Amino acid sequence: MDGSGKTTQAKLLVDRLKAAGKPVLATVEPGGTAIGEQIRRVLLDARNENLRPNAELLLYFASRAQNVDETIRPALAGGRIVVCDRFTDSTMAYQGYARGLGAETVRAIDRIACGTLVPDLTLLIDIDLETSLKRARTRNQFSGKEETRMDDQSLEFHRKVRDAYLQLAAAEPKRIRVIDGHGDPAAVAAKVWEAVAPHV
Repeated sequence: MDGSGKTTQAKLLVDRLKAAGKPVLATVEPGGTAIGEQIRRVLLDARNENLRPNAELLLYFASRAQNVDETIRPALAGGRIVVCDRFTDSTMAYQGYARGLGAETVRAIDRIACGTLVPDLTLLIDIDLETSLKRARTRNQFSGKEETRMDDQSLEFHRKVRDAYLQLAAAEPKRIRVIDGHGDPAAVAAKVWEAVAPHV
């Protein structure tokens, strides 16, 4: 969820893994590479309100394909843990469900962009919709960036996104763990570590 604290939690997790002596790569989507960052600017720029759902979907996967081939697969091949801030589950929730493009469309393009690569563990940092949007919009006011296009979507759009995430988690409870994102970052980080520790 936007504004859930997921980026903060990803950083805290990476720091904890490094402190434990684990080799780790931190990456983000869209982005993660120089080319991905250029695509990110197109996707999240509030001025691009006319960007069509199919084009949006393909741009997300273009960024992901570059990230997978350039950074994620080499890191995994080198024995590193990869912590990625968003991956295909986000695309499923936002474009597949909230944009109405469908799960099969997302899965088909995912097979092209990612092959058989699926996260071993996905953490869904869940908070209520009102808190999510308030945090995201407050963050945007002070960031100085124009990356607000997705945050500026309607309340109904964001409700569909959250519902989709929860449906995905219910369908794959072993891979997708729901973490309550309310409370201070340290308390949430403790829940994150509880979920991650058995995998490392």
